[in-house]
Amino acid sequence: MTRNVNRRQFLSQTTGALLAGTVAAPYLSRLAFGATATPKFEVAKIATLTPQDGIYYGWPTVALRGDELLVVASGGRETHVCPFGRVDLIRSKDGGETWTWPQTIYDGPIDDRDAGICVTDKGTILVTTFTSLAYEPGLNAEIAARAKGEGKWNDARFAAWKGVNDRIDADARKKELGCWMQRSTDGGITWSARYSTPFNSPHGPCQLADGTLLYVGKELWTDAKRIGACVSKDDGQTWEVKGFMPVRDGDSVVQYHELHAVEASDGTLVAQIRNENKNNHCENLQTISKDGGATWSTPRTIGVWGIPSQLLRLKDGRLLMTYGHRRAPLGVQARVSDDCGETWSEAMVVYGDAVSGDLGYPSTVQMPDGTLRTVWYEVEKGTSKASLRCATWKLVD
Repeated sequence: MTRNVNRRQFLSQTTGALLAGTVAAPYLSRLAFGATATPKFEVAKIATLTPQDGIYYGWPTVALRGDELLVVASGGRETHVCPFGRVDLIRSKDGGETWTWPQTIYDGPIDDRDAGICVTDKGTILVTTFTSLAYEPGLNAEIAARAKGEGKWNDARFAAWKGVNDRIDADARKKELGCWMQRSTDGGITWSARYSTPFNSPHGPCQLADGTLLYVGKELWTDAKRIGACVSKDDGQTWEVKGFMPVRDGDSVVQYHELHAVEASDGTLVAQIRNENKNNHCENLQTISKDGGATWSTPRTIGVWGIPSQLLRLKDGRLLMTYGHRRAPLGVQARVSDDCGETWSEAMVVYGDAVSGDLGYPSTVQMPDGTLRTVWYEVEKGTSKASLRCATWKLVD
């Protein structure tokens, strides 16, 4: 039986088994509304960044600082949901030809998940993550099963999970839940202590033309679970909520997730939302702001199946969205808008040879020579551990 991968459902289920790969339909995402033709593009290379050393890496983001590529991701993992996540940083100084060994920049007492990154115009590096206890139901089920002599895990796995979980008590674990950011002003050599942000999203903030930092995302550990925008005027040191986004008729805001935003060439802020509501399920919805993020339009469908997306303004002013595609062809797709997000091109299949639905969360940067680097995570053939992958490609029209 095949099914689409719903990460939010997956995170709420008992863990221990790997995320099932899926092929739901033998076709591309349907055309975006008002779509133009597929842009011409060339993919030069697909490479693996992380060594196959038995460690699972997930949910990366790539940024460019000078001539150095920086990738952050949740590393140190056993699987999609586990207690071992940490935030790792990987670098490349040759355009992605070679990569450094991962450097751990944050490892808290519970699971540290999706890692975002933004390099400000001052050269400051901002890294985001959120903490999660989604692994606890799986661990608690194994504890209960062992009490009846019916445990399913081997002793080593059980000891590792329980050992990590027991580093702090239950009350302390709950206090660890949050949306977090760290700063580095020396190129990532040293890092600030973590500090809280109003929202979280997988790929972190972006910088606007006037120097303001914009971070769109979701409240993760509140009852309301609203989506909105916060801004920073001091290079990411403090954040103030700018405005909240409305909910489309018939939708629940609880089913809006994993936003990202970009400033278009006309100053419009364009944000996209992972939608898990029944209407336009697993599509990216889009909302815009004309006043710096204080107010936002009602989210609308753009006809793009595949989630979540990351947005980038190219050097020529066009917008690029890249997103994971968890049905055939399994992989990473991209689309271009030449009208500030009003319409989007047909899909470019940057990579379509994956074998598992446990993949995605791509992000893209444009190099000084105009070529593109897109980084995502993927469980490759022959392994149960996800690695980080990078496409070197370019638009040719």
